[in-house]
Amino acid sequence: MAEGMSEEQELLKLRNEIDAIDDAVLASMSRRGKLAQRVGEIKQGNIYRPEREAQVLRRLADANPGPLPSTAIQRIFRELMSACLALEQPLKVAYLGPAGTFSESASRKHFGSAPTFMPMLAIDDVFRSVEAGSVDYGVVPVENSTEGAIGRTLDLLLLNPLKICGEVKLRIHQHLMSKSDGLGAARRVYSHAQSLAQCQEWLNRNLPSLPRVPVASNAEAARLAAEDPESVAIAGEAAAELYGLNILAGNIEDDPNNTTRFLVICQHDAGPSGKDKTSLVCSTPNRAGAMHRLLQPLAEHGVSMSKLQSRPARSGLWEYVYYIDFEGHQSEAKVVAALADLERNASFVKVLGSYPVAAL
Repeated sequence: MAEGMSEEQELLKLRNEIDAIDDAVLASMSRRGKLAQRVGEIKQGNIYRPEREAQVLRRLADANPGPLPSTAIQRIFRELMSACLALEQPLKVAYLGPAGTFSESASRKHFGSAPTFMPMLAIDDVFRSVEAGSVDYGVVPVENSTEGAIGRTLDLLLLNPLKICGEVKLRIHQHLMSKSDGLGAARRVYSHAQSLAQCQEWLNRNLPSLPRVPVASNAEAARLAAEDPESVAIAGEAAAELYGLNILAGNIEDDPNNTTRFLVICQHDAGPSGKDKTSLVCSTPNRAGAMHRLLQPLAEHGVSMSKLQSRPARSGLWEYVYYIDFEGHQSEAKVVAALADLERNASFVKVLGSYPVAAL
């Protein structure tokens, strides 16, 4: 407490200082909005640049003096950038719906709240909408740390001309929810098959006798539970809010680090941000040592591979394609050299995109 001040006097002084700071923040936000509008007038065309936003958010996190955590700082500035972009270029973003899914949460984490978010019935519909130009971007799940890769997303990346321009990593927290206040009337558990698998041990311990009913999405599970007091659902917090359900047990996923990775797809490449990842899909002749020769250029040029995923080729002849993620942007000299050598050893190569590395 300041000397000679009562607690009430000090509290009033602190509140006045906060008000003055709020006024200064508001003035700065308005100034930022005007600058963003002018940038849009100069650039025209596609104004959203994922690499630029990634650079800004990383810089602010590195410069953050506290006491607010860097994750909070990034969320605040993400919303500010989202609102400023909407002044000049309102975005439409498709995601795997319905509303209330983790895909929607990932979309809002990446783009902020300003875009128009459009739920789609299937992953195919997200790709189709972006390719047709009815939306600007799409957000699709590609892998879960517990349940593995999403095969349909991988197949469509191979077949579709769209680019990956971003990634989102979302910590998945599963909640048990119901219209009722307790479990006394519960007769069944609804959820997506992957979520049921992610909570299997918890269900075995706590609800071993309840039938588990897989449905198309966690949001659909929440909707069904909202219509039937004898049903419970496993879904995310957004679904509970959307359908007015009570969370009876929180964070029931078996793996506390359960994370789903989503990809942002569009019709343009992302430029280098300084901390990037490149994804590609390739195939190699079926002969001894072919895989070693395929990957050797990455090691020779100092390119660090972070993922190798095999997937049956759509030829139906027991052939495989390989999805590879590695560090660096396709415009970097060492990546250019590695890709050139890799293409000489492969029977097929398609670069899916280079994009900023996501942070949790």
